[in-house]
Amino acid sequence: MAASTATTDVFLSGKYKTVLISVDTSSSGLVNPPPKPLLIGSPAEVAGEFPVMVLLHGYMMETSFYSQLIQHVSSHGYIMVAPQLYTCAASDSTDDINAAAATTNWLSQGLAAVLPSQVSANLAKLVLAGHSRGGKGAFALALGKSSTPLALSFSALLGIDPVDGTASCCCKFQTKPPVLTKVAQSFDLNMPVMVVGSGLGEDKKYKVFPACAPKGLNHAAFFEECRSPAWHFVAKDYGHMDMLDDDTKGIRGVVSYCMCENGSSREPMRRFVGGAAVAFLRAYLGGDDRDLMALQDTPDIAPVQITVEARL
Repeated sequence: MAASTATTDVFLSGKYKTVLISVDTSSSGLVNPPPKPLLIGSPAEVAGEFPVMVLLHGYMMETSFYSQLIQHVSSHGYIMVAPQLYTCAASDSTDDINAAAATTNWLSQGLAAVLPSQVSANLAKLVLAGHSRGGKGAFALALGKSSTPLALSFSALLGIDPVDGTASCCCKFQTKPPVLTKVAQSFDLNMPVMVVGSGLGEDKKYKVFPACAPKGLNHAAFFEECRSPAWHFVAKDYGHMDMLDDDTKGIRGVVSYCMCENGSSREPMRRFVGGAAVAFLRAYLGGDDRDLMALQDTPDIAPVQITVEARL
């Protein structure tokens, strides 16, 4: 890895103007509509070929709640594809994982038709990411737990406060299909991984609701099972939902504020998650690790207080 310059622009908006594109499963005029509704973030007003990230949403969340995060990453030269995997779901995430696989397979057939005309997708640099339950789903898909065979390969994996289960007043349990094995470095992923955790995710809201990211089922456990190269960032004073948009509408939006312990505001955590993702992608897709090393060597350049652990 290169020596750090201890400076980075990843926490600021990038040089590309962006556009958000909503694509429905019944969108008229599409020969190959997607298997699930999509929210796509893309660079706009410039010709180019850009890597693609598939982003899986958290439990009962809407893809629109990730709009600001999607735009931050897209502004640095990435196409973001966020499928709405479900609107209502039980604890078993098997269907989510299969839907994510189907969406991934659709990219080579249908993505080009919905992007700005001058923009093309580089599917040889395809990244899989997910938040919360979507983080579990991302790991499960990367580990081959989908019954839908993948037609494309992933180049990197990003877990945003992934959770492999839930907690009650007296116990914790994994939800189906279980991903964590409780065996260190057991994940055979063959790709670089970054796990971002929230320091407040283990705390109960009002001491009443279960923790949104219970200890033993959260980011720390996922990182423990990753082989090198793997990175682990934890934002000390921020919560499980703090990377979402400031204004999350509707009942689900209210829930995103009420069920989990939160930091003082979402903007710093959102900038951190987006910026860390860009630094990670620049390193492992673009071959430029200066931003990632700057974060490791001088973590106080981040907009939030973080701890950093790397297995290289």
